[in-house]
Amino acid sequence: MLDLFNKIKGDKAIWAVVALLALFSFLPVYSASSNLVYVVGKGTTIGHLLKHAFLLVLGFGIIYGVHRIPTHFFKGLSLIALPIVLVLLAFTLAQGTTIGGANASRWISVPFVGISFQTSNLASVVLMIYVARYLTKIKDQVITFKESILPLWLPVFLVLILILPANFSTAAIIFSMVLLLCFLGGYPLKYLSGIVATGLLCLILFILTAKALPDLFENRVDTWEKRITSFTNGEDSEADYQIEKAKIAIATGGIVGKGAGKSIQKNFLPQSSSDFIYAIIIEEYGLVGGFALMFFYLLLLFRIVVVANGNTTIFGKLLVLGVGLPIVFQALINMAVAVELFPVTGQTLPLISSGGTSSWMTCLAIGIILSASVKETAKSKKSSSGIIKNNPLEILSGQL
Repeated sequence: MLDLFNKIKGDKAIWAVVALLALFSFLPVYSASSNLVYVVGKGTTIGHLLKHAFLLVLGFGIIYGVHRIPTHFFKGLSLIALPIVLVLLAFTLAQGTTIGGANASRWISVPFVGISFQTSNLASVVLMIYVARYLTKIKDQVITFKESILPLWLPVFLVLILILPANFSTAAIIFSMVLLLCFLGGYPLKYLSGIVATGLLCLILFILTAKALPDLFENRVDTWEKRITSFTNGEDSEADYQIEKAKIAIATGGIVGKGAGKSIQKNFLPQSSSDFIYAIIIEEYGLVGGFALMFFYLLLLFRIVVVANGNTTIFGKLLVLGVGLPIVFQALINMAVAVELFPVTGQTLPLISSGGTSSWMTCLAIGIILSASVKETAKSKKSSSGIIKNNPLEILSGQL
């Protein structure tokens, strides 16, 4: 065990924040899972807790394994992974089945494990690495919009088109993060405005197509309309019901909360252990717990910026920001939805919410950040010792 800890590298503050968030998650997940057991009639509380523990243990295994990979390897890996991700997204979208009564065009089932995998989460991480690689490649070059269409924007829009029909919020987040990363990476601002206009045009065309052919995309556009209408006008809907229960949970939590496991609204609030777990946390731990959790996400954001600023390579800086910012952005969106500052999106709270494999992709991103936080001197010693010399990925990464 001591030898394992000695092999842990990278930013210790990020390790600590991630570990604290993961450990804390067991309390609200165990409490909120009673809704799935006694209301929905699904499994047992211990079973849900063990499943959550399995996902997190495997997630930390992903962090440990990925953080040992030299940062520049991810350049070559993104080229290999992007076509695979496109195939997975196409396969996921083409399923047209349901899981638990929900549209399954977001998930694929993992054989022999009994869990579902949301491919858009993997696509987000891979795409951000790919964009960081491209921006590094054109750094200090005079690039025209036409030259960047095929190598940059075609892959971006292919990923977004395959995600959009089933998951608008994730597609919007990915698009926003790509634009932000391109801005930070020095991509010409005049071209970005054209990309935003193109994205809006594609969205309008999709909505018109979905309205004209409702059987093609089921009821996704209607769902978006209902959520936005409910948010702006306060009309009765399922989304409005969830928000009302979330606000009751927050209002009754007070300053210090009712105490661990004493939430009442978890029995009435759908998705109390995933999408709306932040409301349950405030009900049980009060504003103190809610602000403390927000503080840790902001601390994670601060350390991400510190790691990016301290990296000696352009690719390392962009890579850390590309995979790190979406984690905090997703967390803030989840919190904003719970307090009705944002329409219902279905985004989980990273490292806290139960179920699904989004935690694995969060752990993958954390591992990449930790890899970039490892001092370059340590990597140079490793290279000089011949451990990674003549490695195929080393050669591929060097060429890219």
